[in-house]
Amino acid sequence: MKAKNKNENVKALDIAAALSSVTKEKSISMDLVSDTLRDALVTAAKRYLGKPTNVEVKVDKEKGLIEVYTRQTVVEAVVDPEKEISVEEARKADPDLEVGDELMQELDMDRFGRSAIQTAKQVIVQRVREAEREKVFADYSERIGELVTGTVQQIDKGNILVNLGRTEALLPYKEQIRKERYRQGDPIRGCIVEVKNNPKGPQVIVSRTAPEFLARLFELEVPEIFDKTVKIVKVVRDPGFRSKIAVTTSDDRVDPVGACVGMRGNRVQAIVRELSNERIDIINWTEELSLLVRRVFSPAEVKRVVPVTEKKIVVIIREDDLAQAIGKEGQNIRLASKMIEKDIDVYGDEEFAAFTEEERTAILAGLPPKPESEEPKEVAVEAVEPEDLPGTDAPGAVGGAATPVEPESSIESLVENAVEAESESEIEIDPDKAAPGSEAVAGEEPAEGRDGEEA
Repeated sequence: MKAKNKNENVKALDIAAALSSVTKEKSISMDLVSDTLRDALVTAAKRYLGKPTNVEVKVDKEKGLIEVYTRQTVVEAVVDPEKEISVEEARKADPDLEVGDELMQELDMDRFGRSAIQTAKQVIVQRVREAEREKVFADYSERIGELVTGTVQQIDKGNILVNLGRTEALLPYKEQIRKERYRQGDPIRGCIVEVKNNPKGPQVIVSRTAPEFLARLFELEVPEIFDKTVKIVKVVRDPGFRSKIAVTTSDDRVDPVGACVGMRGNRVQAIVRELSNERIDIINWTEELSLLVRRVFSPAEVKRVVPVTEKKIVVIIREDDLAQAIGKEGQNIRLASKMIEKDIDVYGDEEFAAFTEEERTAILAGLPPKPESEEPKEVAVEAVEPEDLPGTDAPGAVGGAATPVEPESSIESLVENAVEAESESEIEIDPDKAAPGSEAVAGEEPAEGRDGEEA
């Protein structure tokens, strides 16, 4: 026979509501919450009993009823004290029990004590927190590349902490547009680029410089991109300054570039404002390399496109458009190279025509033009005879006889003699003959009054 002490069931009418509230607030399943509560009560019961005992918990989620009881098998000799009980001990609870019967004894949770209840509470909080972290990590890991909106919660050493509601995201300094400044409470958008599973919880990393962020903004503003009528092929960016986006469509009735620009440019202008006036070039994508290069460099006029190797091309630009094609500090040509995934050498048409045939052949073969070799020029220095210098006598001459002079001393004497001759040739001006109070200024005539009048 089975004996069972019947204690009054612990009835809490708000248990079902509490479980439901936790489930909705933390976005975790009801089964997980129930299992967590069951494990917590088992831990509290074992702490209360003070000995290893098989404790079971029954939770009725609909009625809000909880039963805690022990279950042990009656045996002659106890081998496993947690799951077995001797006949003598069992008959103290129920004299009719025999070997092989099960003894179930309900426990009163009111007697568990404060410490046991506190232990149960800690177990519940820890399990729910772990479950919430796992749920957040799983959810946001599936959302990498999506656009999210939040508010600036904190700014620390240039990094911005963004409140997304369910969790917090980090916008690192390197993922920010340099021209932008934020304050606490400002709304902010970003694209999820990474989710890290740290010991303290999942860390969501968002970016405003990633190419995916620009693509998501176009999906938000352009319905044709959202419904897949227009497809974004590729995006390259210099965040905050300039970007290029290539689009295409399978519907001949739709102009992909016009759809992205919008009526009077309202669609693209909304994106430009979001990106702090970043210049956006929208390109109609094509598989034909020559045509794609012309569209990428537009409005600069491309004269010629020459494939050199599989990863390199030479582009000849109209000379007047060369600076525009290269861009500020090479910005435009770098973006163009990323767009077509090839190295680009750009030359002006006049510059290219000025090369020799051999140099042009070398360029089109992928070799840089050879620089003009400069031959070292020999400077002929003529010997200057001392008697050729005006107003000077032969250096070192004594009594009309020239004496040999070393080369270095000869040069020094020549310089000294030239300086003395220059000083002797200066014109001396008598200060008494100069007009008082007048100074000569280079490039000006003597001072006279206007219209011929005296000053």
